Amino acid sequence: MNNEMHLQFPAKSINESFARLVIIGFIAPLDPNAQELNEIKTIVSEGVTNAIIHGYEDDENGIIDMKASLEGRRLRVTIQDFGKGIENIELAKQPLYTTKQEEERSGLGFMIMESFSDQFEVNSVPGIGTTISFEKEFLPVDSSTK
Repeated sequence: MNNEMHLQFPAKSINESFARLVIIGFIAPLDPNAQELNEIKTIVSEGVTNAIIHGYEDDENGIIDMKASLEGRRLRVTIQDFGKGIENIELAKQPLYTTKQEEERSGLGFMIMESFSDQFEVNSVPGIGTTISFEKEFLPVDSSTK
């Protein structure tokens, strides 16, 4: 099955759950297992939350752009903001690093997204924005366990 979708929405925290629901609906025909569903929901949630909190610094006027495609059982997703960007991606990817200590942010978002992905990439240009991309291959459905 090949399919694709494109969604844009305001950078409001209430839209984080909306983005999760959209991606889950998009992959539903693959009949993902519970672990795969939780991993995809977590990656999308982290990506959108990072865009809202760090990219736009909670400015609800920002736009988040999410694209997804399915090629067979491989999902590819990009989540893009047009916010402030990341000065040092390698530093930002370090566990426990956060620019929002005062908000008690854990600094684990990139590590979590990467651990749940088959492929994960962050591209950012200060003053232009940030794009995270990830891929996930879904296990074949075992009809004998259904």
